[in-house]
Amino acid sequence: MTLSTTNAIGRKARDFALKGIDGKTYSLSHVRGPKGTLVVFICNHCPYVKASIDRIVAEAKALGEIGIGTIAIMPNDTEGYPADSFDNMKAFAARHGFTFPYAIDTSQEVACAYDAQCTPDFFGFNAQDELQYRGRLDASRMTPIANARRDLFEAMKMIAQTGHGPKEQLPSMGCSIKWRR
Repeated sequence: MTLSTTNAIGRKARDFALKGIDGKTYSLSHVRGPKGTLVVFICNHCPYVKASIDRIVAEAKALGEIGIGTIAIMPNDTEGYPADSFDNMKAFAARHGFTFPYAIDTSQEVACAYDAQCTPDFFGFNAQDELQYRGRLDASRMTPIANARRDLFEAMKMIAQTGHGPKEQLPSMGCSIKWRR
């Protein structure tokens, strides 16, 4: 288990050009919402992602309704972890009904630029592309907790309304990024 770090609030979003499972190339400008952007690093095999993916998809849909754009990025080494292959990304997204781009970071440069630590790892930016949230989805880990506070949604809603995230943020936790050696 790895925890994300909650430092770097205010840092500007890094641009990228990543191939999506639909064959299109996505940059920050393609996914930016009028009120902010959520960049989430996930993979297909992590038990933490598997346990939360349906909640992530639901929150991304709800965030889209308030003007927040979302992209999911898969940063893992696919040679060492074939379950995270591009073809498996397509199947994973279809199985869970992704309504946002799912792109692969084959060079791992984007994950490095964002300082991604784990899957899932959430980066919430305001409309000026300033990092305002680097926390968890909710209080659930492997098992959903009934009526759990929607940390990510509430933070992004605050960002959409005020441009600023909450002062206190609890880190996300999950599997470590699988870096190439």
